[in-house]
Amino acid sequence: MAHYDVVIVGAGHNGLTCACYLAKAGRKVLVLERRHIVGGAVCTQDDLIPGYRLDVGSSAHIMIHLTPVLRDLELHRFGLEYLEMDPWAYYPILGTGTGISFYRDVERTCASIARVSPKDAEAYRAFVRHWGELNEGIFETFLKPPSPGRIFGTIFKRNLLNWRSRKLWSSMDTSRQLMAPYGALIEELFEHPAVRTALAWLSAQSGPAPGEMASGDMLGWNAMIHKSGAKRAKGGSGALTQAMAKCLQSHGGEIICNAEVTEIGREGETWHIAHGGGSATAQKVVSACHLHTLFGKLLKDAPEELKKRALRTRIGNGFGMMVRHAVEELPDYGDASAPAGPLPGTKDYQTSLQLLCPSVDYLTSSHRDFMFGLPPQKPSVVAMSFSALDPTLAPAGKHTLFTWGQYHPYELSNGENWDAIREREADKLYDLVCQYAPKMRGKMIGRYIQTPLDLERTLGLLRANVMHLEMSLDQMFMFRPLPELSEYKVPGMPGLYLTGASTHPGGGVFAASGYNTARVILQERP
Repeated sequence: MAHYDVVIVGAGHNGLTCACYLAKAGRKVLVLERRHIVGGAVCTQDDLIPGYRLDVGSSAHIMIHLTPVLRDLELHRFGLEYLEMDPWAYYPILGTGTGISFYRDVERTCASIARVSPKDAEAYRAFVRHWGELNEGIFETFLKPPSPGRIFGTIFKRNLLNWRSRKLWSSMDTSRQLMAPYGALIEELFEHPAVRTALAWLSAQSGPAPGEMASGDMLGWNAMIHKSGAKRAKGGSGALTQAMAKCLQSHGGEIICNAEVTEIGREGETWHIAHGGGSATAQKVVSACHLHTLFGKLLKDAPEELKKRALRTRIGNGFGMMVRHAVEELPDYGDASAPAGPLPGTKDYQTSLQLLCPSVDYLTSSHRDFMFGLPPQKPSVVAMSFSALDPTLAPAGKHTLFTWGQYHPYELSNGENWDAIREREADKLYDLVCQYAPKMRGKMIGRYIQTPLDLERTLGLLRANVMHLEMSLDQMFMFRPLPELSEYKVPGMPGLYLTGASTHPGGGVFAASGYNTARVILQERP
């Protein structure tokens, strides 16, 4: 039985980030992963449809580029290369042959919006300026443990008490907008239905519905993408975690796959970790798996009250489903004004997140079905055709098309089950693409379906919540996952730490949680 300074349970991107920083600092580190491949929900496989490289989790990488992780770990040395998505999003206006492109450059974005609504172009320019500044302050809090003093001190210092740039009433109005539902905020700031719908569907990607209170910054956060850009890892999303694995090994760290952890317990000052195929001991353990998996399945002798509170945190009833298609050609939305894309014969929006949602009412209907526990009659879709940017993903002349449909409940109220309806629900997502891009009919070669049940089975995303826990205000910042767990340590269990989407600052390809947990450990006595 080998002994380590730190054992990390789970090889998702946060677990690997934490492991890399610790190994780089000289710690003896072991990472245990239950799947046959590292990456968790940041993973790409080439064995699902022959000849195609398909992501099995996230695809667009945005927030990680606002952190120091890529630079600190020198991941370019381990084969990681990023390709810019510009525009990073495109909203085709159904039946018009035109749309709105969101470029990294704000002025290009405003010019695109002005084709539809000159007044909203001006409003968008002001929105990015104001909310970008506000979220720079909020972002500072994402890269530190979220104590109340740190959260409110940073936000007030940078944004609400900056008398040189705004008056008291303006600061108070910003506070009001933060507490508002983002759907109401969109209606307040913008007029044209297409602009409103595009921004509502973008803002919905973190989970809360447009009517949820205190969700205003789900809209505001989009301003930060103009700073970070949105990028694709060449070769697939999993190229990030493959590079992290190589980085870890270069610093002496170890990874064991097909090693599902079955129990974590403490004897004296030593942690014992049992896993498929063996066991290990360590001075410290970092749980990079779901909070409920840790407290409900793995952790031995957890304080009973803490366990109860941890298991009461809200996962919700699912989030969405994904279908990965192999296709004959790329979606063409008929926008003659779209500039040429990076590959011959492509349009620039084909490398972006393609926002397929006819109206805010349509989006609301998807969420209404979700609330009743029903598969959406009219699913909203984000389509992604990244082979237009990266030809390594598909055979020559062929392409990939990923379709993310949101508001698909994990637990169905109508007596159906996901294994029985998977094909029917997958058809709905492709049919919406064909409504917007009619030439896509009959162009599917094959597909890999990930229903909410599949997301849980394959990736350990309990109840199919890709954010682990709902991203509502009462489960964010110093409340995530609980106040007593928010600084990545487990009270009463010295040497046990948390990282991953269950913790601050939440889900997405961010790596901030892994970065923060590593810093907490390295600041303590070895």
